[in-house]
This record gives sequence, structure tokens and C-alpha cells, in this order.
Amino acid sequence: MKAEELREMQSPLKTQYKEKPEAAMITLRAQGTLGDESLTCKVETGRALIEAGLHPATGGNGLEACSGDMLLEALVACAGVTLKAVSTALEIPLRGGRVEAEGDLDFRGTLGVDREAPVGFRAIRLRFDLDCDASPEQLATLLKLTERYCVVYQTLNKRPEMSVSHRVTGN
Repeated sequence: MKAEELREMQSPLKTQYKEKPEAAMITLRAQGTLGDESLTCKVETGRALIEAGLHPATGGNGLEACSGDMLLEALVACAGVTLKAVSTALEIPLRGGRVEAEGDLDFRGTLGVDREAPVGFRAIRLRFDLDCDASPEQLATLLKLTERYCVVYQTLNKRPEMSVSHRVTGN
């Protein structure tokens, strides 16, 4: 895709969102179904059904997707798409590249072995290996804007307000 094509595609949306800011507010949803007999949750992705289960470090068999891996995969996907969009908009040609995310977990927290051990990632590192001829200044701008506009990165970096509720069905 060329920069002009991207601008043409996004221009009516930007205009609409400037004129009607409420039109830009979208609620995304995800849902899953709890496994019958197993410690799993089947998540509908819109493209496929993914069965998530316990990570082997918490007793899982390794056959189901780990939600921690899925979080990193979402970060990689979002950062990769954002980087491509930004490079297109800035007309910085990329011949190719890879996006990698890795995160450190201490499963003592998840398993309740050590109440002082945190539950969740202690650190997440995102790396881009790019095949391009961009100048150091162009690369700095590309990475700065990718970081700024990547939804998953910003969500992880600036903790959103969260809430939990429940509804009981049946008896």
C-alpha cells in the first residue's frame, strides 16, 4: 500500500471523528466458553476458535494456547501492523522485518506459592528487526510513532481502568 492510498482510506474516518468525536468510541468484545471437563476456555477470535489452557509451568499439558502467550502475540500483531501503517504514512520503505515480544513471569505468584511474588508479567520487551535503508532519524521517528499509536502497547503501558462483574445462570 502507498502512503496516498492509506491517507485516502483513513481521511473520511478522520473527518468523521473530528466532526463527531462520539463516532470514534467503539467497544471491542471478546468472549469464550468454559471447557466442560478440562481447565480450558474456548475463545472465539472471529477467524478461528482458540482453546486456552494452563501454561505447563502451572500444570498445563502445553497443548492449549497460553493466555500469556496470546497477550504477547496480540502485542506483536498490533505493533507490527502499526509499524507498517506508520512506515507507509511516512513513506519509509521496508523490505521486511520481524517483531518479537518476550515477557518475564514468576509463576510462584500465579500459583500462590509466594504472596510477595507478582502475578503477571514483571517485564515485557518488544523488538523490531527491520530490513530497510532508513536513516537513524527516520527509524527513531518510526519507532516513536509506532509506540505512540500501538493500541496494545499503550494499553499495557498505561493501565486502563478495569472492572470485574458476574452473572449467575441456572439454579
